[in-house]
Amino acid sequence: MVMMVADQSDSLQFVTSYSRKIAGAESNVAIGLARLGHDVGWISAIGDDPFGTYIRNTIRGEGVDTSRVRIMPEHPTGMLVKERNEIGDPKVFYYRRGSAASHITPDILDDNYFAETKILHITGIFPALSPTCLETLLAAIRIARKQGALVTFDPNIRLKLWNKEQAKETLLKLAALSDLIMPGRKEAEILLGTGEWEAVKECFHKAGNRYIVMKDGPDGSYYSHQEDDQVVEEGYAKGFPVRRVVDTVGAGDGFAVGVLSALLEGHSLQQAVVRGNAIGSLAVTVQGDVEGYPTRRQLEEYLDEA
Repeated sequence: MVMMVADQSDSLQFVTSYSRKIAGAESNVAIGLARLGHDVGWISAIGDDPFGTYIRNTIRGEGVDTSRVRIMPEHPTGMLVKERNEIGDPKVFYYRRGSAASHITPDILDDNYFAETKILHITGIFPALSPTCLETLLAAIRIARKQGALVTFDPNIRLKLWNKEQAKETLLKLAALSDLIMPGRKEAEILLGTGEWEAVKECFHKAGNRYIVMKDGPDGSYYSHQEDDQVVEEGYAKGFPVRRVVDTVGAGDGFAVGVLSALLEGHSLQQAVVRGNAIGSLAVTVQGDVEGYPTRRQLEEYLDEA
């Protein structure tokens, strides 16, 4: 989506000017991974309009492959309007009904494009947009699994897009098809009825998830890795202190960037979660979804100083 962020810290009914940015959980993760030097492709759809062109060019300019982004002249690019808050999470307003992305169908997928894929990252936002988006996501998972890729899933629950029961039913289905799941504590409560780590760990491992990470806000994250019913590693990684929180949006996607990049590089889950905590803490120090995501050098310097 294109994102219009209020320039004034006030209710949107009084705001008179906005700054244009891009938004989208999957594209955020793609940009973050590309900044760390990984080869990333983004599959989506945009309208044949200035906003769509801006989104595609910006993401491509970050080094992400956009060759599988479809342009749909008959549908507009989605939009998000966000308040500017000095404290707490900002309010957001979606304008994406009938958007190009919501009209994606499985024929957008090319099996050959997945040939060397190591990770397919999905979120719970895309399947909330339409039945065909869910069909497309399920087809992508089947292709990725056939190619031997790791399927990673961030529930990213947005109850403004669907009701709690719809979200729970669909997201648990997707969770069971994933190798790694990384909900926040509140998301675990919605999906499982509990945010207690031992119960969350047991439920998701029983469902077939090899890797489980539960984000516990700024305090840190729980993690567990199991293979063939044997625990390989588990524990808790403390969060990184942040002097001043500017914008919390994008922190969860930054966390995913850290986890996925570390796993791609052969690190343990514990090391991956530490990196996730680090990038998540960097993300909240600046305004915008991806503006705080580091390059490889910036990440190394930050971890050395921590």
